[in-house]
Amino acid sequence: MDINILHIDSNHPVLWEQLQQAGFTNHKDFTSSKAEIEAKIHDYQGIVIRSRFKIDRTFLDKATNLQFIARVGAGLESIDCDYALSKNIALIAAPEGNRNAVAEHTLGMILSLFNNLNQADNEVKSGHWNREKNRGHELDGKTVGIIGYGNMGKSFAKKLRGFEVEVLCYDILENVGDENARQVSLEEFQQKVDVLSLHIPWTPETDKMVDADFIKAFAKPFWIINTSRGKNIVTADLVEAMKTGKILGAGLDVLEYEKLSFETLFQDKETPEAFQYLLNSKNVILSPHIAGWTFESHERLAQVIVDKINKLYS
Repeated sequence: MDINILHIDSNHPVLWEQLQQAGFTNHKDFTSSKAEIEAKIHDYQGIVIRSRFKIDRTFLDKATNLQFIARVGAGLESIDCDYALSKNIALIAAPEGNRNAVAEHTLGMILSLFNNLNQADNEVKSGHWNREKNRGHELDGKTVGIIGYGNMGKSFAKKLRGFEVEVLCYDILENVGDENARQVSLEEFQQKVDVLSLHIPWTPETDKMVDADFIKAFAKPFWIINTSRGKNIVTADLVEAMKTGKILGAGLDVLEYEKLSFETLFQDKETPEAFQYLLNSKNVILSPHIAGWTFESHERLAQVIVDKINKLYS
């Protein structure tokens, strides 16, 4: 087997080591520009990426010997998937690798929001002992709604089994509900939900999905958690709904302003007004796109990719 694989992002060592043991030839280039990578991509049968740059038509046209693209992560939005598939290039992702991490982070955000943990922690450390002001809410008795019932959504629903909650899911695919979540129509979903958690990819269908009209369609004020992709929410509309009390709190691991690589935040130097509101809001918890970014998932993601590449050539 003479398969040359180019790694353009760093990953857990298990990925490199096990591919080498399996007989693949590894090469790495973590610093060259997209144009420089394009100039030599014809020499490779496989490429392993995270999110450094977009794998577009220009890139794929130059990748004349490419047999697979492996993304060490859950989503494939940085790849022109249809064009790659038209060239018989296999696409490999690893949503199984960080689904548990995302589920735990989601639950942590909800419990932190409900119990004012971030605010209370800051106040005590500043010398303030405010008990009544930090009276919390209980998750039991609430209806939790999950949009996107794939690897991430199912893992999160499983975490909720220890709580006395009703769990609903909404998905574009039929018959994905299971013993942990009942699949319902969007109309029923929006009538009943107290806590909304997004577990959807970023696609043309989900881009800016949570906007003013979407939010208004919910019957009750609700909390929202987003560990999927930032551009699935219109931040300005989210903030307006928080100002009116329609959204009670938000846990955001991802932001509309992230760049494609997820390694930097702003598209420009100006701090958007809506983001400034989030920064100053006591009922908002923010994290830097780390829901699936645990020490355990770092290794698990790499292992899933190795296993899938090996299977491709078995």
